[in-house]
Amino acid sequence: MLPFHLLLAQGDAAPGAQNPFGGTLPMFLLMAVMFYFLLIRPQQRQRKELEKRISALQKGDEVITTAGIHAIVHNVKETTVVLKVAEGTMMEFDKPAVATVIKKQAAATAESK
Repeated sequence: MLPFHLLLAQGDAAPGAQNPFGGTLPMFLLMAVMFYFLLIRPQQRQRKELEKRISALQKGDEVITTAGIHAIVHNVKETTVVLKVAEGTMMEFDKPAVATVIKKQAAATAESK
């Protein structure tokens, strides 16, 4: 007597029975489309928004760098930004090192609450 899982494996498939979705190619295409809309597109949108914020940096904006340093923008140059970390402490970072930008008006209202 054969084990149960071998009996199931030997079962006859109905002749001409096909996958209702038409095979593996449409499934791969569906997965690629889902991957694009769920992962790639939102990430591109976030990146564009951050690039727009970085290009609009002004003196007084609060920023958080990719290293986790919280600072205030002291000076903006073409490719770098000078950040005031503490009283009398200035650090110069490349603009891509800025991870989050908090505008000075938004920072002022957050502090007053």
